[in-house]
Amino acid sequence: MPEKNQIYTAEITGMTSEGHGVCRIDGMAVFVPETAVGDIAEIKIVKVLSSYGFGIVNRIAVPSPDRELRQCEVYKKCGGCVFRHISYEAECRAKDETVRSAFERIGGLSPIYDEFIPSENHDRYRNKAQYPLASLDGKAVCGFYAPRSHRVVPVNDCPLQPKIFAEIIDIILKYINEKHISVYDEKTNTGLLRHIYLRQGNYSKEIMVCLVARKNISRQLNVLCSRLTDKFPDIRSIVLNINPNKTNIILGKECLTLWGNDTISDTMCGNKIKISPLSFYQINTRQAEKLYAKALEYAAPQKDEIIVDLYCGAGTIGLSMAQKAGKIIGIEIIPEAVENARQNAAVNGISNAVFFCGDSGELFAQLHKNGCFPDIIIVDPPRKGCSQETLDNIIASSPRKIIMISCNPSTAARDAMYLSHHGFFADMVCGADLFPGTRHVECVVLLTRGNR
Repeated sequence: MPEKNQIYTAEITGMTSEGHGVCRIDGMAVFVPETAVGDIAEIKIVKVLSSYGFGIVNRIAVPSPDRELRQCEVYKKCGGCVFRHISYEAECRAKDETVRSAFERIGGLSPIYDEFIPSENHDRYRNKAQYPLASLDGKAVCGFYAPRSHRVVPVNDCPLQPKIFAEIIDIILKYINEKHISVYDEKTNTGLLRHIYLRQGNYSKEIMVCLVARKNISRQLNVLCSRLTDKFPDIRSIVLNINPNKTNIILGKECLTLWGNDTISDTMCGNKIKISPLSFYQINTRQAEKLYAKALEYAAPQKDEIIVDLYCGAGTIGLSMAQKAGKIIGIEIIPEAVENARQNAAVNGISNAVFFCGDSGELFAQLHKNGCFPDIIIVDPPRKGCSQETLDNIIASSPRKIIMISCNPSTAARDAMYLSHHGFFADMVCGADLFPGTRHVECVVLLTRGNR
């Protein structure tokens, strides 16, 4: 067993889903951040548990051919990107392996794996950024939380965000400091401004500025609105979101439009989409279109078939399939997102889609009792996956196919395993990279009803 604080030389032979290299020292698995498969490194042991340990790099003796520094000044501090020290090709291999390992190790499943879908853009791909505010040396700053903490690492320009976001942030911070507007302290639940939240349409280039505050401070922001709109003609909406709660949840339920429209517009899969501050909208638009195209390929709906879209958000997935299917029924718990989905159907002339507001499991169960028997169910749950109630209601409705889109392969594999025990089998799985540089990876799963 390796000893704490001792240095060992070992070869990195694998990588975890968190982006840590894996080696074996005296027969024990040791996880080492910022290493690449193929590195031969001197590793200092910092923690030893019963069956595994953690180490840090003392020196890279022989670098891996996968090593390729993708420039960012703060990635080691903010912790958002765990793959900036390796090539993008190596990152995709690691993420593809994460998907495969989840379905085989967690799910005990043996699907056919489709070709992994890499991202067109490795930087500047995000259409959304949420910056926590903090006070540093008496000045307001914003950035991202350091790993496993709520300590804000100031970031002027994140390589994953559009360049224009940094320019907008600069004006907002100067205004906050000029007007001495206090920033939120989560320990004492004091201060006013909590987050700066920006969105930009990938195709439209329309920008939404959303300021999250503990209470209504709209009068203090009138001059800021003028400064922003004078400099940035692409800004279409400035919103104040009020979150009075002592919580780490970013957005509250109340939104006040300070200037312009309540929403911005973009295009997704050929459909015009309205986006509000509370709407779920994939942050990498071009990759989301590829993801949804794969979901449509797996669904292959017929013209007379009913599709139920659970956790539907602003309706983007269901609406992308509307022309191929007989009817789309979307269910989402966030009222603003449901309203956006209805608007999106109307503005695109889609008459065979309806959207309901409520808990996906409960409301779908009610629809099923009232005679809704879908042919295909699309499910795009949060990271925690589907509730058992939702899965049981899906099983009870006995669809021909289930298409699962997930941002967490581990919970997707768990849910697919549960469905496989009830007559639905994971036939195809496709990994897709919507978040280059970070540890996150999406997947699409095709499950079909039948006997094996």
